[in-house]
Amino acid sequence: GGDQSAHDGQYDGRGTIGLPVEELHTVIRDVPKPVIARVQGFAIGGGNVLAVLCDLTIAGESAQFGQVGPKMGSVDPGFGTAYLTHVVGEKKAREIWYLCRRYSAQEALAMGLVNKVVPDDQLDAEVAAWCAEIVERSPTAIAIAKRSFVANTEHIRGIGSLGLQALKLYYDTDESREGVNALQEKRKPDFRKYVK
Repeated sequence: GGDQSAHDGQYDGRGTIGLPVEELHTVIRDVPKPVIARVQGFAIGGGNVLAVLCDLTIAGESAQFGQVGPKMGSVDPGFGTAYLTHVVGEKKAREIWYLCRRYSAQEALAMGLVNKVVPDDQLDAEVAAWCAEIVERSPTAIAIAKRSFVANTEHIRGIGSLGLQALKLYYDTDESREGVNALQEKRKPDFRKYVK
């Protein structure tokens, strides 16, 4: 997810990790080769969205997944929400975003967020083995298969673009700043005053 102070009252399309988020999502989806997420440690917030977007996800047994956006006055209004429903189902996606809990690698595997969980010290070898297996396949067939998978959810790109523009406006509100300020001040945010 990155440094949450980076979105204090602004959003320039670069996300809190200083990268052009929409472009990064586009590259993961459009590159004609499978993109494998290798997760060791935390895939929380933006890291979780990247694990969701990658074609395959292999996690070390100590990996943890989840979202924190609504706890901090933020959200990923495109692939992080809408595409997540295609990966784990709508009810589970809503749980992930509404409750902002952490999930173990085994829980992520059970919900379909992860393809495989291995001991942490075997993670690199497992990713290398999957890569070696993939390169033995027809690159054109793989590219066509990937494009077919992506085409089924292409409408989410537009939802995400619209949502990120709304997020830009939202980040300029007191409600959004409350989340960032609370994090920086090491206190629980009080979002109740913004309930309408």
